[in-house]
Amino acid sequence: MGEFMDLVGQLVTIAAVLVGALTTHMTNHLMERHRTRYAMLTRWDERKLEAYAGYIDRVRRCIYSAVLLYEVRNGMRTFDRAESDLTLELAEAEGSRMRAFERVMLLAENQVIEAAHGVNRAAAAIDWQARGATEGTLEDWRELHRSVFRAINIFHEAARDDLGVNGSFHSNEHSSRDLILPRATSENDS
Repeated sequence: MGEFMDLVGQLVTIAAVLVGALTTHMTNHLMERHRTRYAMLTRWDERKLEAYAGYIDRVRRCIYSAVLLYEVRNGMRTFDRAESDLTLELAEAEGSRMRAFERVMLLAENQVIEAAHGVNRAAAAIDWQARGATEGTLEDWRELHRSVFRAINIFHEAARDDLGVNGSFHSNEHSSRDLILPRATSENDS
């Protein structure tokens, strides 16, 4: 009977070692899987942040190019480059903006994509008036800028939500700032 008890004791010890090894293996596997998933999410968040920031950078480049063209076309500024060169620069900036938008479309969730569509619509309206494809007063021009800045703020808010950034960004203070608007040239233009 003593031998039987020794055998049972050894079997229990072996079973305990096997259960311990299996438990350790499963725990390590699950932890590694979690670590890999977290690394992938972090990597995608980094890519999204790069895409979102790059897109807004391209949008702002378009706006700056449009402002320069608009001011030269309307005699508000003199510049040593021809209007045709400024128009070409704006066209290149638009192409760059659209390529950046495609990256957003590949990485973003629907709310961010919809916000980016709003930014594109507002930015295109500025581009069109800068080129003279649409007509408008200086006040119309200013309102187009207010609209694009509101759209950019909506995009920022959606991107922050998508990236899990805490805190509130959206406020009237951000949307009401006129970043690059020319001053009125007469009382009628105000």
